[in-house]
Amino acid sequence: MSVETIAPPSTAAGDKEVRRLDRVIIRFAGDSGDGMQLTGDRFTSDTASFGNDLSTLPNFPAEIRAPAGTLLGVSSFQLHFADHDILTPGDAPNVLVAMNPAALKANIADVPRGCEVIVNTDEFTKRALQKVGYDASPLEDGSLDAYHVHPVPLTTLTVEALKGFDLSRKEAERSKNMFALGLLSWMYHRPTEGTERFLKAKFAKKPEIMKANLAAFHAGWNFGETTEDFAVSYEVAPAATAFPTGTYRNISGNLALSYGLIAAAKQAELPLYLGSYPITPASDILHELSRHKNFGVRTFQAEDEIAGIGAALGAAFGGSLAVTTTSGPGVALKSETIGLAVSLELPLLVVDIQRGGPSTGLPTKTEQADLLQAMFGRNGEAPLPVVAPCTPADCFDAALEAARIAVAYRTPVMLLSDGYLANGSEPWRIPETDELPDLRTEFADGPNHTLEDGSEVFWPYKRDPQTLARPWAVPGTPGLEHRIGGIEKQDGTGNISYDPANHDFMVRTRQAKIDGIDVPDLEVDDPTGTADTLVLGWGSTYGPITAAVRRLRRADKAIAQAHLRHLNPFPANLGAVLQRYDKVVIPEMNLGQLATLIRAKYLVDVHSYNQVNGMPFKAEQLATALKEAVDAR
Repeated sequence: MSVETIAPPSTAAGDKEVRRLDRVIIRFAGDSGDGMQLTGDRFTSDTASFGNDLSTLPNFPAEIRAPAGTLLGVSSFQLHFADHDILTPGDAPNVLVAMNPAALKANIADVPRGCEVIVNTDEFTKRALQKVGYDASPLEDGSLDAYHVHPVPLTTLTVEALKGFDLSRKEAERSKNMFALGLLSWMYHRPTEGTERFLKAKFAKKPEIMKANLAAFHAGWNFGETTEDFAVSYEVAPAATAFPTGTYRNISGNLALSYGLIAAAKQAELPLYLGSYPITPASDILHELSRHKNFGVRTFQAEDEIAGIGAALGAAFGGSLAVTTTSGPGVALKSETIGLAVSLELPLLVVDIQRGGPSTGLPTKTEQADLLQAMFGRNGEAPLPVVAPCTPADCFDAALEAARIAVAYRTPVMLLSDGYLANGSEPWRIPETDELPDLRTEFADGPNHTLEDGSEVFWPYKRDPQTLARPWAVPGTPGLEHRIGGIEKQDGTGNISYDPANHDFMVRTRQAKIDGIDVPDLEVDDPTGTADTLVLGWGSTYGPITAAVRRLRRADKAIAQAHLRHLNPFPANLGAVLQRYDKVVIPEMNLGQLATLIRAKYLVDVHSYNQVNGMPFKAEQLATALKEAVDAR
């Protein structure tokens, strides 16, 4: 922890010392059934309401209920919060809360020496220790001497606090995560009102459970206040960074993306339709959108991925803002229908929340390995735009941008998020409605072509001269009858055509439409103007890259940074930007997919820095690699 000042002992905290910190990284870890994700989420919400900047990293097994007490069953939640602008969930925790031996063993290697470890001693039984390979208790064999260890019998204390409730011991033990949350809330002076409201709402129909959880939460707070085991508490002031004024809330990437889709539909004045099949880590979007029927949202949980996108494409044909959500394996199954959407030239948002692969791979871990699949994963020449958000909150704006392109250019659009963004969270300023883009479009309403004999007809592939978009004709509109299907269309009329020259023309026209999409120029952050090294990123690498670049600049290293949102088409000035620098480094959570595209298109010998371990980059790791690039001659 980074300590700014040490305040004199505070009588308000029971004469205990209060230290002021500028930032803290906490990791909660335990079994999948210990409620670590809920505990972390509640601590995050209370921290956001307090005004700290924050970033989170949930990490959990793929199994719904992994074997209890095993290393494979450990679930963790890391939160980095500060009194200044931060960009990542932190490289290493200052505080580890370990609910059992498996949680300790799986996470202790990440904890720096001298940091604090809170362990639930009740779970350190001989059987539990042996299950994870401990020959002796690490609480007694000296292996934790390098840390400030706080042994706390969390289970016993929770059961004792709830002995007046009509609960079995097993039911009472389930509230130990609330006891831990109360203790950490006291330790870091977090507000309690938000968690109290949450528990009252969540268990409104189970008052005994609600009261028990509240009692456990308060007991944890009171334990920290009264025990001699915790002689120090900590304060992290609200962020002093000059954030834009407005109303803020904590938001995850999937939630921001869901809200962005709803906002896009409203701004386009179109009904929103989601055809989807549940898949980690995209299912949250389906769950969230299903709650918003009041905004005209329709959700369809299909029997499989193919049915999901087929329904969505049908909704697009019918005049809806159509979306399908999935991850990499689902994109593979949807590829034929995506190609059909390219051929039909209908607006369709394909949201890919990337995860580790190939095949089932690492369902709950993050990766950026679907870029080439998004670009080329279809038969034939089937180009489509690709947009990637860079932070959890940016998922809202990326959804609006993807919708803008889809509606204006009549094309399917791939939106590439990933597990890190989807599950991570940060503060988000809720925009005013007048700040949102106008996405309205016009449907075809009558004939648009005059034949030689003077008669007027409707041509479904007569294009807008600026965007090359074809008319969007809602079926059932009198006079707009036309064919659709996967066989090649004749230019203009849309009739079936096997003519070689026409096919060549249509292929080139579809490509030209994508190439001509209006995207903003790439912005470069090069404050000195003297850097000869550019670090270029895309997607969720933004936070770690920016944090690493800040470290180098504090060490007086000149380095430039740029981040791509539009991956197809690239910004028009990208080639000129690349030519300004002697070295270009591209960090990616894959084996160099953007680097491959950049080398092929711009003939620039970029340096690729890659990681595919299912976890996001660490800032220190990237700073070391970028320093080597800057210093190399």
